[in-house]
Amino acid sequence: MELLQYEFFRNALIAVVILSVASAMIGTYIIARRLVAISGGVTHACFGGLGLGYFLGINPIVTAALFAVGSSVGVEWMSTRYRVREDSAIAVIWAIGMAIGVIFVFLTPGYVPELNSFLFGNILTITRADLLAFGVFTAVLIGFFAIYFKQIVACAFDSDYAAVAGLKVRFINYAMTVLVAVCIVLTIRLVGIMLLMSLFSLPQMTAEIFTHRFRGMMIGSVIVSAVCCVAGLLLSTLSDVPCSAIIVAIMAGAFFAGRILKPLFSR
Repeated sequence: MELLQYEFFRNALIAVVILSVASAMIGTYIIARRLVAISGGVTHACFGGLGLGYFLGINPIVTAALFAVGSSVGVEWMSTRYRVREDSAIAVIWAIGMAIGVIFVFLTPGYVPELNSFLFGNILTITRADLLAFGVFTAVLIGFFAIYFKQIVACAFDSDYAAVAGLKVRFINYAMTVLVAVCIVLTIRLVGIMLLMSLFSLPQMTAEIFTHRFRGMMIGSVIVSAVCCVAGLLLSTLSDVPCSAIIVAIMAGAFFAGRILKPLFSR
């Protein structure tokens, strides 16, 4: 309880709870649509934006957000307009983003100390401005899901059938693509580029052990993600180990525990 006296710890605690909700909702959509790789592709494409931001001397989060939205929309555009396979398009933006990032980081004069925070995450550096951004994004995300929930589920599981049924498939796909990109940019500060994919997949895989319904997976993912993130944050303060690594380890442990306990619940 003494940790709550420190503002940076309170900010980190609030941030992991808010981002647990947002990442669980986004991750459920990604899992249902079988696009887990897009989180890795867009995440590594963000590295190009970070490098460009450092080179130009502007806020790297802004340029990373532009790269994330541009790359995610580019994947959706290539797959729908030119019938390029989504995994192939993701591989292209993955490689281009990393290449651009490496080039601009090496061209930037001096040393870039903040780069490790984006690569490996540093939740304890979260500020009140970051919390405001997280809160606004999560509110927008919840509102969008509340309005278009049935359409999102239909497009996630079978976009071709949704198009035949007359749903706004293109609008839903592009809107969710942008929301995925923004969520990735906001979450980079939590676990970093290297470990971000686990936050969008492990809680959902754990929830999927016990339910295959979209709503149930989403609610279960929120619970698993929040518990694991808070536990990882607390354990990192005791063990002096990076928070992101402990969070991912706990999520992996929860997944394997769910696999072991599922037969017991079935009986």
